[in-house]
Formats: sequence, structure tokens, C-alpha cells
Amino acid sequence: MHDFAGSTSAGYYGTVTSPPKKGCVYLVGAGPGDPGLITVRGLRLLEKATVVVFDYLANPQLLRHCPTAQTVYVGKQASQHAMSQEEINQLLVNLAREGHQVVRLKGGDPFVFGRGGEECEALAKAGIAFEVVPGVTAAIAGPAYAGIPVTHRDMNSSFTLVTGHEKEGDYQDPSEKALPSALDWSALAKLPCIAFYMGVKALPTICRRLIDNGMDKQMPAACIQWGTTARQRTVVGSIADLADKVAAAKLTPPAITIVGKVVGLRGAINWFENRPLFGQTIIVTRTRQQASDLTEKLEELGARVLEAPTIDLSPPADWSKVDRALRAMAEYDWVIFTSANGVIATRERLAAIGLDSRALGNARIAAVGEPTTKAIREQLNLRVDLCPESFVAEALGEELDRREQIKGKKFLLLRADIARAVLKEKLQKGGAAEVADVAVYESKSVSSLPPAVTEAIKDEQVNWVTFTSSSTAKNFAKLLGRNYAERLKGVGIASIGPITTETLKELSLPPAVVAQNASIDGLVEAIRQATISTSKGKP
Repeated sequence: MHDFAGSTSAGYYGTVTSPPKKGCVYLVGAGPGDPGLITVRGLRLLEKATVVVFDYLANPQLLRHCPTAQTVYVGKQASQHAMSQEEINQLLVNLAREGHQVVRLKGGDPFVFGRGGEECEALAKAGIAFEVVPGVTAAIAGPAYAGIPVTHRDMNSSFTLVTGHEKEGDYQDPSEKALPSALDWSALAKLPCIAFYMGVKALPTICRRLIDNGMDKQMPAACIQWGTTARQRTVVGSIADLADKVAAAKLTPPAITIVGKVVGLRGAINWFENRPLFGQTIIVTRTRQQASDLTEKLEELGARVLEAPTIDLSPPADWSKVDRALRAMAEYDWVIFTSANGVIATRERLAAIGLDSRALGNARIAAVGEPTTKAIREQLNLRVDLCPESFVAEALGEELDRREQIKGKKFLLLRADIARAVLKEKLQKGGAAEVADVAVYESKSVSSLPPAVTEAIKDEQVNWVTFTSSSTAKNFAKLLGRNYAERLKGVGIASIGPITTETLKELSLPPAVVAQNASIDGLVEAIRQATISTSKGKP
């Protein structure tokens, strides 16, 4: 939790000054877990927030949309509470009085067993302005992602939401007493479809009471853990045996239980869990700036992705060499880019010194790989003159030698400080008049892996690790320690191309799959095909 005593806070984007003294609190439903299910209104408020107060069930990926905001975790997990409800209420009041635009990010919907009503009462009593932004509730989204519609005109015309731990004192604030049941179980047993929130611990009691009050023992029922996320697990049975099946599967909160004939439709319309990479845990080792593209593509296919950036990209310590080269680009015969990062860094620096793509003059452009070509087109609005079919620097050198007379030509390479020397050496060997190799960005190793990554490896939960460059492979091995190969035993290694593959073999990490073309799409497709072709959890 952050300290709010000062008037400013330091963040990645610089110093954030406390806002004027006119605060407001927005109770925003984060949805059930899938970050894509937050509302447009909720997302826009996150982007404008100065403070975000978030729950255990609010997906932390949503915090990417508010990089300059201060964040406070107030989650409640079983009997472990970061704050009591009264403390949370007072925190919201205090932050608003300090002038902050506060997003209270709550899992699901704020008013569906989320205690949002209590927080609004406290804000209203204190005279604090507030707004409620509804969210998709877990009782609807969880079953939907498990292939269970909560209503169906041939089966039920009503749908009931019930809290499953109204008597579970262990789950409540220590200061609160467990209340006697206010539920009419005889009425519940007659209903066609019921969703129980937070009822894993009480599931045997819930099922027994439904049966004792007249519900058919064979009534279909399902328990859905971590619904709408890649960690989703679904156990199906009847109210007579569901509790035993859930215990055998070791399902734990958070989970939703749904009871009704609609559960029987799961076999026909279970779309989410049938995606090709569902159940696969994949570590992505790209840089922090690049990971999102690969992550999104894998998640769309159902994978659980853990990002493990091994490299941070940063601007050069001294821009003088870069600036001289950019101002003289028109003097070169060829300008060469070997990565999309180099293109982006070039565009940003051109703008910083008052130039744009016109600075290239008549220089021709060469690129390594389709992603680099795409970046040149989108970032610089320019056409690439040469991109070899094989996405490696060696291929570009060979293609230039075949198509062009290298001798006497001037080449400008705009790339990373750690780029391989093979292309420069090829051009120099061919008799180039000049080869200016300019680092437009620097790559630095990170100091450690995220805890979630090391824990997943330790618990043998990882199916794949992806590598998109030799540097990520070397750094990942270094971060894992001396016994890295043993720690990754049984894990599928996925390589983006031949150069990375050579490095992985040198590290005693031979790839299980290699992308047919050295691109993110090619890497994702290789993993997809390998996963489909095997019936086991690990390749």
C-alpha cells in the first residue's frame, strides 16, 4: 500500500502532483476476471484516475490502464483481509477529501454481493461525490464461459442470485458476527435456476438443504472456479454428488455454483474451455515493451500467460551520435532496420529533433522480418525496398550482395546496442564505402523474474516458455540460476527462429517447436499446432 502523506509521488512517467481539492469516488465493476469484460466507461475512468483502490478479484492487468495512478490493495481473501470494510470506507472518504479522482475497482459488479452499497452510504454521509459504474457479474459471466446459459426459454424463466456464505463467519470481518440464515430454503428448492456466490466451503450444506426441501437429487449443478480466466476449472454433477466432486477436484474460492437444468447444455456449447491453448500455461520472455502483442495472441487462444521480461529497453545515454546519423540519412544509399523497436525509436527521435521520414531523402530502406516491415509502414509511412524471405540478418546481407553492388555504397544500420555484428561484417567484407552502425536504443537485463513466474516453474505448472531472441534466452537462463536446464525439464521450449534456436541449443535447451517464419504469428501457430497434436498437458 502506498503512503499518501506527501503531496507528490514518483512514478515511471515522472512526478505526479496531488490534484486540486475536489475529489470524487467512482465505484467501478471490474468484471469477473477477464480484463476484456470491463465496461468502456470503467476503462476511461481508470485512465483518468489519480488513485485506484482495488480488490482481490479485480484483475491486476487492468492497472496497466492507469500507469501514473497510485494504487492501494484492499483485497479480502477468505479470513485474510488487507483492510476491514470500515477502514476501506474511511480510506475512500479521506482520498476524496484530499482531492483525488478515486476509482474503487471491485470484482464483478459493485452492487452484487460487493458491498458497494455500504461504501456509497459512507460516501454520501461524508458528503463525497460518487458514481457507480456497473460491471459484469460472475454469476452470469462464469457460467457463460463454462457453456451454461443462465436462462433458456425451454428450461427456466427466472434466475436467482444467492450468497453462499451468509453463515460462514470465517469469511467475514473479524469484528462482525455471523448472522442466522434469512433464506427460505423451501422457496429456493422450487426455483429453476440458482447461482450461489462464495459457497465452496458451504457447498455440502447448500446441496443438503436443497434436497431436504424437495429439490430433485439429480438436478444438474456445476461449480466454476476462476471463471472467465485461463485458470477456469469446471466441475459438473448433480446436487447429490457435486460437493464430493468439488472436494475431489480440490476446487477453492473464488468459485460460482449454479444449479438448474441449464447446466446440461454445457456439453453442447462449452466454447471457452475448448479453445486450442486452454489449460496451457505459457511464459513470455519478451521485453516489457513488446510482451503485450504475443501475450494477447496466446490469451485469445485460451492460454494462461505469465510475462517474464528479461530485458528492458531504454534510450541511449548520449544522443549525439544518433542525432548526427539521423540528420545525415539522405547521404546514405541504404538505411537498414532489423527490428520494430529500432523503427519506433527512430521515429520518436526524429520527432524530438524536429524531423520526420522526409529526412531519409532518396535512401532506400531494407528490413529484417515482416514485423519490422510493418513498423516501417505504420510508423514512418514508407515502403520497404528489400526484405528477405528468411527473417535473419544473414539473409539480408546475402540479398543485398545478390541484388546490389555493395562495394562503394554507404549503409546506415539503426538498431540495438547489442545487435549481432554479422550484418555489419558482411557489408564491410563486400567492400561498402561506409557502414555506420548506430544504436538507437539500449537493451539492459532485468534483475529478477516476477514471483508468479518462479512459483509456476517451481510448482511444475508451466507448459511452454517462448523465446524471441538470443538475448532473452541467455538472460532467462541467467535469471533462473545454474540449474536452469533442470528447472525447465519437461517444459516445451518455443523458438522464434534459427538464430534463437542455435543459442537455445548451446544453452542445452533444445526447442520443441520453431516458428516456420520468424514472427510472432509464426511462433503462436507453432505452439498451437504442437498443442493440438498432443493429448498430454505438456509437449
